[in-house]
Amino acid sequence: MDVVLVVEDSKSMQGVLRRLFESGGLEVRIASDGVAGLESFREQRPTAVVLDLKLPGLPGKELCRAFKADAESVPIVVVTAVTEPSEEVLLLELGADDYVTKPFSPKELLARVRRAIRRCGPTPSAFTNVAMKPIQRELLAFGDIKIDFTGMEATRAGKPLTLVPREFELLRVFSRSPGRVFSREELLNEICGYKHYQDYPTTRVVDNYILHLRQKLEPDPDSPRYFLTIRGAGYKFRQGVSERT
Repeated sequence: MDVVLVVEDSKSMQGVLRRLFESGGLEVRIASDGVAGLESFREQRPTAVVLDLKLPGLPGKELCRAFKADAESVPIVVVTAVTEPSEEVLLLELGADDYVTKPFSPKELLARVRRAIRRCGPTPSAFTNVAMKPIQRELLAFGDIKIDFTGMEATRAGKPLTLVPREFELLRVFSRSPGRVFSREELLNEICGYKHYQDYPTTRVVDNYILHLRQKLEPDPDSPRYFLTIRGAGYKFRQGVSERT
């Protein structure tokens, strides 16, 4: 069963979130402050984290950074009262996979947590003697870069690279339509799952992810070869070869 770690200091909100996630078939662990949240995370890694920003003991932003430093693949959904676009962008730069602002719809929060879990891959199941079917792997190769979307692994010249889930998702979108120009709004919708990009703070989020991909994957990030800016239109991916094996 998928496990959600809820880091929230309000007792009443703890009860609300416990009932919400348990009704959705998720196991729930509760931590009432930042320090307890970090200890719980390290003691037994959850499937996902729901994190309130205003916490005693350890600020939510620092906790988010610590979670991602320990395990980048664990999705974090932040619950916040902050509505400033600059603050919302900062949350994503710290590693948050999604966020909801207070007051929020419980159904919306549950849906976003489930979506974050799906994006970051299934929970490993217990070992059995049943023969496993061969896995069809989705791969991308360009230059000295190799990306395995199925296993969420990346290498450069044979050396492992660290990519966050949304970077994998952005690469997947590009790899399926090499040469196509995507607007920032289209990419934001693809990687964040929003039907209406106006609900999201700013398309600057996309610019930041493109910057990170260039820094990690381009031979010369200042003169990009693969991730091109199309002035007034958006971005396109060039010279990638996508394949399935």
